[in-house]
Amino acid sequence: MKKKVLLRIDPKLHDQLRQWADDEFRSINAQIEFLLKKAVAQHRRESNEP
Repeated sequence: MKKKVLLRIDPKLHDQLRQWADDEFRSINAQIEFLLKKAVAQHRRESNEP
């Protein structure tokens, strides 16, 4: 089960995310989740570098 999160963001950023999501045939929610997963994976890789 997915958790619900209230996210307050700048309207301009929302519009940019909406356009990006549309370009990739995702909902805004799916786009934000995709970007967060990618950022977490990148952080883990950087944290594990010698």
